[in-house]
Amino acid sequence: MAEHDAGMSASPEPDGKRTLYQTELHFRLLVQAVRDYAIYMLDPDGYVVNWNVGAQVIKGYSEDEIVGQHFSRFYTPEDRAAGEPARALQQALKAGKYEREGWRVRKSGERFWANVLIDPVYDEAGKHIGFAKVTRDVTERKQAEDQLEETRAALAQSQKLLALGELAGGIAHDFNNLMTVVRGSAELLRRPDLPEDRRLRYLDAITATADRAARLTGHLLAFSRRQPLKPEVLDLARQLTAFAEMMSRMLGSTIQVRLDVHPELWRVEADPAQLETALLNVAINARDAMPQGGILTIAATNLESEDLVCVALTDTGGGMSAEVMERAFEPFFTTKPVGKGTGLGLSQIHGFAAQTGGRAEIDSVLGQGTTIRLLLPRTQGTPVNGERVPTELPEGLKILLVEDHDDVGEFARHLLEDLHCQVASATSGEQALSMLEGASFDAVITDVIMPGMSGVELARRIRERMPGLPVLLASGYSADILSAEPGEFHLLAKPYGREELAQALARIRLPGAPVAA
Repeated sequence: MAEHDAGMSASPEPDGKRTLYQTELHFRLLVQAVRDYAIYMLDPDGYVVNWNVGAQVIKGYSEDEIVGQHFSRFYTPEDRAAGEPARALQQALKAGKYEREGWRVRKSGERFWANVLIDPVYDEAGKHIGFAKVTRDVTERKQAEDQLEETRAALAQSQKLLALGELAGGIAHDFNNLMTVVRGSAELLRRPDLPEDRRLRYLDAITATADRAARLTGHLLAFSRRQPLKPEVLDLARQLTAFAEMMSRMLGSTIQVRLDVHPELWRVEADPAQLETALLNVAINARDAMPQGGILTIAATNLESEDLVCVALTDTGGGMSAEVMERAFEPFFTTKPVGKGTGLGLSQIHGFAAQTGGRAEIDSVLGQGTTIRLLLPRTQGTPVNGERVPTELPEGLKILLVEDHDDVGEFARHLLEDLHCQVASATSGEQALSMLEGASFDAVITDVIMPGMSGVELARRIRERMPGLPVLLASGYSADILSAEPGEFHLLAKPYGREELAQALARIRLPGAPVAA
């Protein structure tokens, strides 16, 4: 019995303690064996207290070199200067974890891209005793991601160049056709024996072709978001009702037009002419997609989650493939035969929607049809009276015309003289300011894009020196592209004719000019 007791007294520690010791030993061996992760501890101030083999492999320091050193030495100089190491420990304590990716520095000075995780460590009493830090070298993944992004950027640039090539080719094709008509008609008009009826026919052809060229340019500007818009607060429900009635007559008996408008549809602020052009482009595409007939549904509803009004046109045509749908808004991209379309219809829709502050979307399924949506911002404004401003101007108005292009300047002078205005001309902003000194004018009409001082800058200087003198900016670009605030100046959109010029002069409230009711 004594022998048995002696044997018991000489036995090792209890099994529970031995198991715990073995577990801790195995855990330390496991941590030390990990080579792909740097796993080590920091004290509460951020000094390294232990070091595994993975940390030595990744960072290059041996345990003897690094234990007792502050962990901030692994950070880049710029991160240390910005206080990132201290911020990392503070974030770990505050949120219970800190996880980031960024550049770190090996012993050799080489940088590597690291995935870093820091967790606070507490003892059994809940006292904070340090941090556990795990670092993984993910440089290869980072390089692969960067390479993929560079490839994507190169592909996007290639697609842009392809689109520009198609755009240039489309412009050349369409404008050559238009110029053929203009040049041919002009040459025939030179014939001295030309009958009066044919002379008028050729003049009409030139005018109609110029209008088509202006519309083509307008589509291009709308795509590039540079189309000068004339926004108005619109009762969209009324606009769509009138548009649906017009489409019912225009599209023919084989296409049924259905209207589905929310009974309390919000108002929008948009250019009514551009809006109608956008809707018309969609309707024409829908008609072409339904050669045997079908249904065109025009629906409008309020999107309360985005404060937008959605106008959707849906056809029951053949639909589009995913590849075609992806390129549908590109300029001059069309699946129609040569001569059957410019490829600018949908790009005009996209540009108009974006310039109005909204967006355009497209959904299509082959064999089932296509839906094109215009999403326009809601407005709290009130629709304005649609009466036109009278265009009768008092005779003898003194106008300073600023235009650096000789042909355009001469044309504008003739129009103004035809409106019984007295015209003085300048070819630059600097010259215009000089002519305004000591002279009296009723208004200034200036081009915007000029060498040296721009028309917008000229208008602002005139406002400073002669605040009561009206200024009219003439340009084919929208006010936001011209670096002018919306509503800052009156804008006369190019190309313009006598009627548009008279309307613009009347709107700027010239002395003696009639005022709209």
